[in-house]
Amino acid sequence: MAVTITEILSPVKSELDEFNKRLRKSMLSDVALVNLIAKYLVRTKGKQVRPMLVLLAAEACGGITDTTYRAALLVELLHTATLVHDDVIDEADTRRGFASIRALWRNKAGVLMGDYLLAKGLLLTVESKQFHLLEITSTAVRRMSEGELYQLQKSRQLNTDEVAYFKIIADKTASLLATCTEMGAASVTTNGDNLAQREMLREYGECVGIAFQIRDDLFDYGGNESIIGKPVGNDLANRKLTLPLLYTLAKIEPKEAKRIRGLVKSKKVSESERKLIINLVSATGGLKYAQTKAEEYSLRARTAISSLPESKAKQALIDFSHFVIDREK
Repeated sequence: MAVTITEILSPVKSELDEFNKRLRKSMLSDVALVNLIAKYLVRTKGKQVRPMLVLLAAEACGGITDTTYRAALLVELLHTATLVHDDVIDEADTRRGFASIRALWRNKAGVLMGDYLLAKGLLLTVESKQFHLLEITSTAVRRMSEGELYQLQKSRQLNTDEVAYFKIIADKTASLLATCTEMGAASVTTNGDNLAQREMLREYGECVGIAFQIRDDLFDYGGNESIIGKPVGNDLANRKLTLPLLYTLAKIEPKEAKRIRGLVKSKKVSESERKLIINLVSATGGLKYAQTKAEEYSLRARTAISSLPESKAKQALIDFSHFVIDREK
């Protein structure tokens, strides 16, 4: 039976409860509207995978400290800020099944609230003089921004290939998970000078993040819409060429590949054409290829932390590497 997120976080459940108390406190403001939006964000939070990874990484490297909580808060505030901003950019009216901030309070409030959350996260590290955490996080913000812009460039040109795809998902998705696990390791010592552990946990987060995104992209070719929360074929509609289709385009005749790229570029893919593309990807082995790649990165994640001492936290990280490629949403 596949392991669940609830089981994975069990070694740090009480610490995650403490984290949530600190999260609510960290978002407080003298401005009533800020507090209202912050309360809504906390109430509609997701699985909290990122703070969970910070806590598990720290526990696996020696034990959770006060600095660990600050690292987890920084990551969660940053992540939430990016989601709020993303909803403004994408004009999204829902997030995790709830109305988005922009839908309830409009775009201006969404942008400003995202800025507020980012500032609060940065102040947490500056006030405690945890500058090594700030350096790790700043690198992630740069990579995430570059990844988004690179994807925008490639979607306009529609010339994404497999190399570009892996660069995009490494920067957009994996960089933040790598930040979570590296900061967890760095938080165990005063100055984050346990460089060997930081490196292995960073590698773990990077690989597990890539596996996570490949699995997410596979849902576009056969997921249950009511479970995954977005229509099947949604990436095609948004001109995103992900790994399953990229593999197929490389295998079929150049003339047919050019026709399919043209369909995606025109944004005029009919329902019948979308089904045809999805069936073609399946028939040419695109789904199997992508799943195999996800499994490879999942294995690389486990290998990266193989030398860590055995512990419940380490086992939870191993279980999470399996979860990301077996999950249904």
